[in-house]
Amino acid sequence: MKQHNTITFEAKIEIIGINPFVFVPDKILKSIFEQAGKDKGHIPIRGTINNHPYKQTLVKYSGEWRLYINTTMLKNSPKRIGEIISITVSFDPESRAIEMSDDFATALKANQEANLVFEQLSTSLQQEIIRYLSRLKTKETLDKNITRAINFLTGKERFIGREKP
Repeated sequence: MKQHNTITFEAKIEIIGINPFVFVPDKILKSIFEQAGKDKGHIPIRGTINNHPYKQTLVKYSGEWRLYINTTMLKNSPKRIGEIISITVSFDPESRAIEMSDDFATALKANQEANLVFEQLSTSLQQEIIRYLSRLKTKETLDKNITRAINFLTGKERFIGREKP
């Protein structure tokens, strides 16, 4: 497997809306783009913040590439605006795809309308739904949320904080 260069830099935590982030210097972005073989879309990365490991995705928003710093990456990150942090970063070629549960696949097969809508969603929204369902702990909660997902796909209710597709 190809090694990807880890780059270290320091950056000040800033905020946009409610989301803490740091700007990644252009020179570092260029290196990550070369490692990723692209400079568009979401770019998966990994590294450390203040010596604690993280996995994240670089995203471009309002014309700027940002590394969002959530609370799993840095405790109390929204309260740390203005703090200078030490960051390492490299492209992460590991797949972020999560397999669909058998129960959700069965529910989609049983509802042709929901299945058609699901197949027409963007890959990122499909993965958001699958990821949400995969994190549920009990069969009862999973079943209830699969019903909600099917209702969402058929335009009957909101799901994962989103309006009907």
